[in-house]
Amino acid sequence: MSLGVLESIRNAWLDAIAAAIDAGIVGGQLKFYDGSRPGTNGAATNLLGTVVFSATCAPDASGGVLTFSEMTEDASADATGTATWARITDSDDNFVCDCSVGTSGEDINLNSVAITVGGIIRVTSGTLTAGNA
Repeated sequence: MSLGVLESIRNAWLDAIAAAIDAGIVGGQLKFYDGSRPGTNGAATNLLGTVVFSATCAPDASGGVLTFSEMTEDASADATGTATWARITDSDDNFVCDCSVGTSGEDINLNSVAITVGGIIRVTSGTLTAGNA
C-alpha cells in the first residue's frame, strides 16, 4: 500500500521544490537529455538543450500538483537526440530534481522529443505531482 499524505503537506513539499528552482538570481533551468536517466543527481548523459523558467517558476501548488508557468523556449538546441529525461536546476546550476519527459502524460511535455541541433525546444506543459494526489 502506498503512503497517503495530507494535501497541505503535499502542497508545502511542492512549494519547497518551486522555491529551490527560483533560488538563483534569474529563472531556473530545465535541461533535456537523451539516454537512460541516471540515479537522482547522477552523471548526466548528452545535453540536448536548456529551457529557462520564469523568475517565479509556478504559482503555489494546489491539490498536490505544482503546475509550471510558461517557460522560455530554447531557440537553438545544443545537440541532436531524443529527449528521454530532464534535470531541473536553479539558475546557479544547483540540482533540484530529475523528471520524466514526453509529448503527453509526463512531468514535462514537449511539442516533440526529437531534438535537432540548432532547432527549437518548446515545453507544452509541466507539472509535478506529489504522492497520492
